[in-house]
Amino acid sequence: MTTPQLLIFLILAGSMGLFLWGRYRHDVVALAALMACVVAGLVPAEDAFAGFGHPAVITVASVLVLSRGLQNTGAVDWLARSVLPRNAGRMTSMMALMGLGAALSGFMNNVGAMALLMPIAVQLSDRLDLAPGQVLMPLAFGTILGGMTTLIGTPPNLIVSGFRAEVGPGHFAIFDFAPVGLAVAVAGVLFVAVIGWRLVPSRKSAAGEGFETGAYFTELHVPESSKAVGMTLRAFERKIEDSEAQVVGLVRNEVRLTAPHGGRHIRANDILVLEADVDALAEALSVFDISLERHDDEADKEGATGRDETAGDEDGSSKPGETDEDERRERDRNNEIVLRELAVLPGSTIVGQSASDLFLRTRYGLNLLAVAREGRPPRARLRTVKLRSGDLLLVQGAADAVTGFVNETGCVPLGERELRIPDKRLAITAGAIMLAAIGVVTLGVLPAAVAFALGVLASMVLRTVPLQQVYTAIDWPVIVLLAALIPVAGAMQSTGAADLLARFLVDTIAQGNPVAALVVVLITTMFLSDVMNNAATAAVLCPIALGIAATLGVSPDSFLMAVAIGASCAFLTPIGHQNNTLILGPGGFRFGDYWRMGLPLEVLVVVVSIPLLLVFWPL
Repeated sequence: MTTPQLLIFLILAGSMGLFLWGRYRHDVVALAALMACVVAGLVPAEDAFAGFGHPAVITVASVLVLSRGLQNTGAVDWLARSVLPRNAGRMTSMMALMGLGAALSGFMNNVGAMALLMPIAVQLSDRLDLAPGQVLMPLAFGTILGGMTTLIGTPPNLIVSGFRAEVGPGHFAIFDFAPVGLAVAVAGVLFVAVIGWRLVPSRKSAAGEGFETGAYFTELHVPESSKAVGMTLRAFERKIEDSEAQVVGLVRNEVRLTAPHGGRHIRANDILVLEADVDALAEALSVFDISLERHDDEADKEGATGRDETAGDEDGSSKPGETDEDERRERDRNNEIVLRELAVLPGSTIVGQSASDLFLRTRYGLNLLAVAREGRPPRARLRTVKLRSGDLLLVQGAADAVTGFVNETGCVPLGERELRIPDKRLAITAGAIMLAAIGVVTLGVLPAAVAFALGVLASMVLRTVPLQQVYTAIDWPVIVLLAALIPVAGAMQSTGAADLLARFLVDTIAQGNPVAALVVVLITTMFLSDVMNNAATAAVLCPIALGIAATLGVSPDSFLMAVAIGASCAFLTPIGHQNNTLILGPGGFRFGDYWRMGLPLEVLVVVVSIPLLLVFWPL
């Protein structure tokens, strides 16, 4: 063993020890490993940060941004409502939820898919009379399994593809992972839906319930194109009963009907007064393609009393708020539009005033979307209801406009919560951008990194992702981890350390048998991905897998695919994958709860994948 080989082994051993210890974040450990390699002369200083320009890193960052677009616009919410059955039994519901999670994870960040479907999983657990964890863990495992089906499904697949390109055959195509990955994912989903979920311990959620804001009362405008036109109010409520929303009033031709009869038919341009929890508003809006009622300045002025029509300019020479409106539009173009919940304090300057009195839209650039008040619906229209201390307001506008309103009026913003109002046009646009990028890559027109980067550019131009969220959508610790470990993995190859370790594994454990060596690579990768980051596992194991294939004189593709599959099978611990960590609190789990379903699932993965690897990627 040469000195450079000894040094790289020591650096890798120290890095893996730090990964297992968990005291330092994985990107810090990876950066430390890179710097150690540079100082030791194993990586040239000029190449130290070449990993940040690696196609795998660019693709991962781009897919994260495109995933945010699918989340923000409500595209995934619409898909979930369309696919998931409402009244099915446990096995069917579990299979549908896991199948949807796996399908989404094949084309978007699997952590994002998990985060989007977690509220649905918790609701489903209530309906199925199960503990939340008994639905959350199957969903987490389903999203992890789905990532192994496509090139962009998970970062390890992109890393594996990058190593394949470096040794000559070129990158894997976007669906090259599907023959084996899809079969493994289907087998895994079936196992968990039929048997696996029964192995999950039933525990009470350790997570808090969050702050309760009660029910909001909001006004929904029914356009002529809405599916609700012609339906009775009773049928409308039946369709949205899962969101626990109800119609408490109807405004037609400026006449308000309180507690309208359920047999009354909905007409175009009706305004429905809806009582719903803030988290249920998105579903209630999307089911029938209706929209929140937003009041323009003319409506504000008509609804206001005792307000001079020329208010806003003392000499009456310009229209009310004309300059403010221009400034507001410019601000909206340049700032992120957000939804915020605000509490009205007793000393607030807006107590006793309405949105019309405040000229909320003209003066502040804000829309008042809903009001929550002690569980009772306001008697006036939303734009004219007099605000009281203790009211909760749901407002929409530019982030700095909300901040300015809070500072000026003395309202208090509640704890930050993810609120999404679906936008059908933007949802279609976000979906089209993602499909176009996938299509370009599938047809081989452009490399994956370029195609998805173009998708990000389109998302920025078409505003499916607000400009301020483009960079916050990227999981920077993962990007730094990948970029730092790629040169370290290159040092393993350049020093001959990967070949040395490969020969040891082949001669000592596999004893020269290629199939046994393939099993060793798969199981080793699965074990490491359970105790350290899966991207780091792939970066470390790829050079070793290539070395084993070269030592045995066989094709490297089956070994690289084994690494990709193994890196996507972190089912034994809560630290192996972010999705496992996400459910730790909501599911009330302990560290040792994961292996009960995870261990038989990993055995199933080995049994299913090895024969398929030999068929589709022969040695």
